Amino acid sequence: MAIYDLLVKGGTLIDPAQGIHAPRDIAFAGGLVAAVAADIPTSQAAGVVYADGLFVTPGMIDLHVHVFEGASHLGIPPDPTCLAHGVTTVVDAGSAGADTFEGFRKYVIEVSATRIYAQLNISSQGMLSPIIGELDDLKWANVSRALQTIERHKDLILGIKVRLTRDSIVGEAAGLTPLYRAREAADATALPIMVHPTDAWCASLDDVLAVMKPRDILTHTYHGHRTGILDEDGHVRRAAWEARARGVIFDVGHVAGSFNWQVCEAALAQGFPPSTLSSDLHAFSVRGPSFDLPTTVSKFLHLGLSLDDALAKVTAAPAQVIGMAGRIGTLAVGAWGDAALLALEEGDFALVDCHGAVRHARQRLVTRNVIRGGHVYAPGPAE
Repeated sequence: MAIYDLLVKGGTLIDPAQGIHAPRDIAFAGGLVAAVAADIPTSQAAGVVYADGLFVTPGMIDLHVHVFEGASHLGIPPDPTCLAHGVTTVVDAGSAGADTFEGFRKYVIEVSATRIYAQLNISSQGMLSPIIGELDDLKWANVSRALQTIERHKDLILGIKVRLTRDSIVGEAAGLTPLYRAREAADATALPIMVHPTDAWCASLDDVLAVMKPRDILTHTYHGHRTGILDEDGHVRRAAWEARARGVIFDVGHVAGSFNWQVCEAALAQGFPPSTLSSDLHAFSVRGPSFDLPTTVSKFLHLGLSLDDALAKVTAAPAQVIGMAGRIGTLAVGAWGDAALLALEEGDFALVDCHGAVRHARQRLVTRNVIRGGHVYAPGPAE
């Protein structure tokens, strides 16, 4: 008689949270990881997935996506773009604000197979249109509305998102006021902020980092625009080192315009790697240059990160950042039953940054199968 719902057999388990890189079978029951061992008999499982020649990892976690499809101009459907690529948990980074979050929850979060959490935009409208800056009028940066929404949805909202790009998002009169209001809302709810710092209304990134506290997330760490991580001499800013020392998280946030090979290479050469890898997938990056989270991971393999280290930054590390270590980002017994089966392909792969610069990699990660809640994910007809 079967005692497990599903068995993944014959793969190499890479679970950085447990320090495991070894051949292991993984069994699932009741939506959770039920057993991990060198050899689990197939007779004990109702279903078997063979993973010979593949790496089995915890379901990946993407800390920065935009999946408010149908409302936000950036929104994409989460299941075919995230879950189908092995990303079982995502955090939507500010697509919805206080005035739109109810719809995001009802029409996207609650009907998706992908597990979705959110950073609430300090702009109450969220990201609705490319021709309307969400913070070009300070009336949208409404702290009280944000607090009310967080109170109603504290099970899903993990922090406050603020974008600071001047002109297209933030009007000149607003300056850094949206950042200060995001800080106020976050402090009132004991939540962190996630900051998009690119081309902000300030002298340098130092002004932004001065507002950031432990657990806050700076995304787009390696962008190639104004207010970047490098100073005028090409050195990682002292303020960045100090922020990291006090617990600020430095996230990749690749997207279509915020990853620059040269900036990243310079920072890595100086010993400043990212805390977490994220794609910032949305409607204008999903067809390139981001494509999916495994592609972002592949870029950092090319940059010299080990496979275990790179995978840690999309499993154990983000799970820790969002306070869910032990439940997601690991395949320890008792964790939620999410896994990705990955192939590490060999060849010549052109990897492009957001400015069209190409690096040729010898390896890339490709998702072969996905387990969500202890069952094989099968895309529906619409996907």
